[in-house]
Amino acid sequence: MRQALLVQLNELDWTRTEIETSVKRRSLHQIESYPGRNSLGDMERVISTKGLLSLPLKPQTRPFHPLHTLRRRFPSAAACFPSPALRAHVPTSALHDFSSKERTSIPGPTAAANPERSHLCLGLWAERRRVPTFRAGAAIPADGAGFVEEKEKPKFLGVEISTLTKIIPLGIMFFCILFNYTILRDTKDVLVVTAKGSSAEIIPFLKTWVNLPMAVGFMLLYTKLSNVLSKEALFYTVILPFIAFFGAFAFVLYPLRDAIHPTALADKLLAALGPSFLGPVAILRIWSFCLFYVMAELWGSVVISVLFWGFANQITTVEEAKEFYPLFGLGANIALIFSGRTVKYFSNLRKNLGPGVDGWAISLKGMMSIVVLLGLIICAIYGGVNKFVVNDPSLPRSDRKKKEKPKLGMNESLKVLLSSRYVRDLATLVVAYGISINLVEVTWKSKLKAQFPSPNEYSSFMGDFSTATGVATFTMMLLGRLILRKFGWGVAAMITPTVLLLTGVGFFSLILFGEPLTPLLGSLGMTPLLAAVYVGALQNIFSKSAKYSLFDPCKEMAYIPLDEEMKVKGKAAIDVVCNPLGKSGGALIQQFMILTFGSLANSTPYLGGILLVIVLAWLGAARSLDSQFSPLAKQELEKEKMLKEKVKEPSTEATKEDNDGSKGNGSVHESVSSDSSSNGSPSKQELAPESEGSSETTSSEQSSPVR
Repeated sequence: MRQALLVQLNELDWTRTEIETSVKRRSLHQIESYPGRNSLGDMERVISTKGLLSLPLKPQTRPFHPLHTLRRRFPSAAACFPSPALRAHVPTSALHDFSSKERTSIPGPTAAANPERSHLCLGLWAERRRVPTFRAGAAIPADGAGFVEEKEKPKFLGVEISTLTKIIPLGIMFFCILFNYTILRDTKDVLVVTAKGSSAEIIPFLKTWVNLPMAVGFMLLYTKLSNVLSKEALFYTVILPFIAFFGAFAFVLYPLRDAIHPTALADKLLAALGPSFLGPVAILRIWSFCLFYVMAELWGSVVISVLFWGFANQITTVEEAKEFYPLFGLGANIALIFSGRTVKYFSNLRKNLGPGVDGWAISLKGMMSIVVLLGLIICAIYGGVNKFVVNDPSLPRSDRKKKEKPKLGMNESLKVLLSSRYVRDLATLVVAYGISINLVEVTWKSKLKAQFPSPNEYSSFMGDFSTATGVATFTMMLLGRLILRKFGWGVAAMITPTVLLLTGVGFFSLILFGEPLTPLLGSLGMTPLLAAVYVGALQNIFSKSAKYSLFDPCKEMAYIPLDEEMKVKGKAAIDVVCNPLGKSGGALIQQFMILTFGSLANSTPYLGGILLVIVLAWLGAARSLDSQFSPLAKQELEKEKMLKEKVKEPSTEATKEDNDGSKGNGSVHESVSSDSSSNGSPSKQELAPESEGSSETTSSEQSSPVR
């Protein structure tokens, strides 16, 4: 009987020690020190002291009060041995000793049959109670707080599921937004260019006197609404009016165009002012079409730039943005391809309709129905992401803070531009692109109307144009990195102006000197006008694809070698002066030419000469900037290499010292064995500094129990 009691008591003693050690491991912040000389050795076995926990050299002995949960799990001696006769046979030290000695293995059915350890109330009424098995967990951090080992997050195709729940909805949203934008962009040109009493001459006036003021007014209204509404309410407040307008335009405004357009008043004004004012008067004549034009332009700047990218930056982390934002650019070109095919399909519906049917009205209703449907899908995705992703506390959040850009006035911006040749050359690139693309685009659209006067034919050609632009841009984005690596910055920066120069010369030559080429072009089945339309289309396609794949990356790379002050001030100056000047410069030049020479056709020779001068200045600025950028870039690379070498040297020395220290300190098993051999006292080698150069850190570690 006595022998059986001793066996059961030994098992009870080991179970208590195991539970007690686990509780210490999980609740170190509640236990400042563990009493007894042997306790330090036990804790050294359980918790690694390298970098995570530093124990004092002379621990103070304090009483340990176990948690109330342990009291419920550990029955008292009176409960285990209710009979005084039984308690008389059990030594007192065995009942109260909580030493950390290891239990010798005792064979028996209890340990072999059930891995879940059980502690017993010994005596005549002994009960077997199951308790969970406690296993070793992660180390406790230095601040004493509990640490839970992170489980590996589930992945699909190598990407975490939590990331896909954000990226996939954002990708679908971006596709729908760009799909709509391509339809709207092609439709707006068809409306204002092919309308009766209007032409491509309306575009420069429309951009300057209608589009720009409405964009400024909208942003002021958006700023005020952002201070009042929540982000989710602001999103719906902005996008729903766009969706409602495009649906109402196709089904209400366009069918009522003859009733709501002041055609008679516009005819009187044009007769009084002269044919030079055809563009400004056309804004009044087809005001609903002009409103559609402005709303389509705002969809690109507001819904894409403000709403989508603001929302994407809100819910994605920096690492996710670096990995997936470039894919959004490729997805945008895929949307361009599919939307171009959609425009082509609806534009060709007129061929299957009978005479007297307004084919363009039917095509417009079909395309705007798709715009409304995709707009509602965008809203649904936004609501779902806000409900299931943004409000999910388990998903990572973006901790990016908005960078404060310096606000330079016009005078300060001009001073910055005039003070540096490098910044002046960079500004010339930005202004030259904006002016050149506007000069060519408006002239090309005027010839496009002459070749395709019907809205359906014009729209069908624009569908093919959008598809070709998407394919060319997608291909150039894949080749852009190869060109930059193989040929360098200078060649990549000169590709865009070279393409504009060659195609511009061909385009304006066909317009100005097309008659002598008529027999040659006739043998190819084309007229000079159709050839000019095709060459102008190629110019627009390749210039835009080169801009997205080469011009924009080269422009951003040019800021890198500048010092911090000039980098910040130069970029701000270009944003304040050069971007608006490039966008509105071409429109202002065209307005001056139209009002001076009477029409856009009469201004074509002069516009061609201006384009030639601007592109040559662009090439000169790119060459000059390359001569400055390349040496600075080489210096930056040399500095980076030197910094990397300096970083590697200390890290190599530290690795050697760590290896030497590890040889002196021994392995974990050696430290454990030394602890057990020295009755649990901490060895000097375990508490010694890891490197000779960290004496201050070591002294601070020794002065406090926990680092």
